[in-house]
Amino acid sequence: MDLFSRAWTALRTAVAELPDEDFARPSGCTGWLVRDLVCHLVIDAQDVLITLATPAESAPTRDAVTYWEVSGTPPGGDDPLDALTVRLAAAYGEPWLLKFHLDDVGAAAGRAAGLADPEARVGTRDEVLTVDAYLTAYVLEWTLHHLDLIAHLPAASGPPPEGLARSRRLLESIAGAAFPASLSDEDALLVGTGRRTPTAAETAELGGLAARLPLVLG
Repeated sequence: MDLFSRAWTALRTAVAELPDEDFARPSGCTGWLVRDLVCHLVIDAQDVLITLATPAESAPTRDAVTYWEVSGTPPGGDDPLDALTVRLAAAYGEPWLLKFHLDDVGAAAGRAAGLADPEARVGTRDEVLTVDAYLTAYVLEWTLHHLDLIAHLPAASGPPPEGLARSRRLLESIAGAAFPASLSDEDALLVGTGRRTPTAAETAELGGLAARLPLVLG
């Protein structure tokens, strides 16, 4: 729960510190500018609020690892929902409006997470998880999108080290294998999810795992 808060606060702070001109730069998400990614974060925050307000009585069907649907095909940017996000982001017009909305809804999502019972069960995507498992899964979501945010913004602040480390462990559990120790947590996440192509040396170190990458999470 605490790590969720730290990862989410760091991401929202990084967005708040961006100069207006950075919103028109590319993000690490295929086909999305930074403004599109920030708009997606608003939608993510709404999803967190909706899920935490959707109690479930049945036994959990997923955990922080099995929450993710995994494929090997990176997004091409032409998904209808992705296209909707781009149009919605453009409708904001000014970066300060996006910043304001993310701060408003994002702060509410953070407060709701802090008040939630970790052992309570919630429903999302026709599945049931404990609050703890759901928020742990979102540590990976926030961390990956933080890396997406700063992909072409070298001056922007990055995700907290503890979030990177926890996200790496989650991705390794999803992969069913550990990434080489020579890869930093950030590089393991970027290479593992297809956000960066591994070098020849990294591919050799990955061994059999290289053939199973990227792990595209949805």
